[in-house]
Formats: sequence, C-alpha cells, structure tokens
Amino acid sequence: MATRETKRKSGSYHHGDLRAALVAAAEEELIEKGVDAFSLRGAAKRAGVSHAAPAHHFKDANALLDALAAEGFRRLTEAMREEQASAAQDKQSHIIGAGVGYVRFAIENPQLLQLMFGTSRNKGDDTELRRQGEAAFSVLVNGVGALRGRDAMKGQEGWRDVAACWAMVHGYAQLAIAGKMTFVTGLEFEEQRNLIEDLVKRALSR
Repeated sequence: MATRETKRKSGSYHHGDLRAALVAAAEEELIEKGVDAFSLRGAAKRAGVSHAAPAHHFKDANALLDALAAEGFRRLTEAMREEQASAAQDKQSHIIGAGVGYVRFAIENPQLLQLMFGTSRNKGDDTELRRQGEAAFSVLVNGVGALRGRDAMKGQEGWRDVAACWAMVHGYAQLAIAGKMTFVTGLEFEEQRNLIEDLVKRALSR
C-alpha cells in the first residue's frame, strides 16, 4: 500500500485523492511553519501538485486550514473513544478515558491542537469543521450524562461538570505542551496517565 510520503513524492494522485493529499500536506506545512507563515502554495508544493490545483477544493488557505482543523477534531474524537474502549467499563472510567484520550491527542499533536482552538485566524463557516467539533464535544457531554444521569443535563449541574472536565483536560494539555507541567509530569505520556486520571476524578468530585 502506498504511504502518504510515497504518494506525495510520486507527484500523481488518483482521482478523488487530491483533497486528502492537500489536507495531509497542510498538516506538514503547519507543523513546520505555523499558522502565521502557512501558505496554500506551500501546501500544494508539499503535495506535489501545481499551485493552482488547490482551487479545485479550497478557495483560500483559510479554507484548507478549516479542513485540517476538522480532521483534527475527527482524530480527537477517535483518540477519546480509543481510550474509553480500553478503560474499565464503569461510567466513571468511561469519562476518565475520554479525558486521557483528549490529553494524549493534544500532546501528540500540539500544532494541530493550537489550530483547532486558536484565535489567530478567522475561521470560516465550515459545516464539516462545526460537525466534527460538535462530535468531539459530545464525547465529554455523553460521558458526563451517563455518569450523572440524563436529568442532570437538563439543569446547570451536569453542564458545570462538563465545563470542569473540559477545562481540566484542556488546561492540562496546554500547560504540558508549553512545558509548564514538568514539576509533576514525566517525559513519556504513560508516566502522566495516572495523574490525568486523578485530575478528571477531581473535576468530577462534588
């Protein structure tokens, strides 16, 4: 099976692969240059296509970044669900697993996380970005709803638990990415797992 790298080097794509190739190339461009120096031309060059080719799918660089952010939220959802699947199947472990998956994704994809939640650019009204963002958020909401009961989500208490969990894992992730959590974390993610689990428990304690 051809890898992304070999497909990119070949300079040719089968019909229907161009959009995916550009999104993959956009991630490489983002990681190397950041949002401020990101360019549609640079992503096209990495994908091995002409600078005019992206116009078939994206009207400008911002539209391509929206598509990359949507892919980021899809992978975030996948990471949370993977951790949930491997966790103990009681309700508390389920929401803790989502938190662990959230932080793991963030640490493995720091530039992508900043794109997804950053405010340094004007996000377009992209339907897929909105859909994938809502899907990721629903993992936390459904986890809290299962733990607290659906009636809790009809009032403020359940939503405050969602806010507490989200703030805890996102805040931890941002601090870890910035290298500000070295006083409690090890270098490897597995060394941080127990701490993240404890922090989510603390967010839910009341």
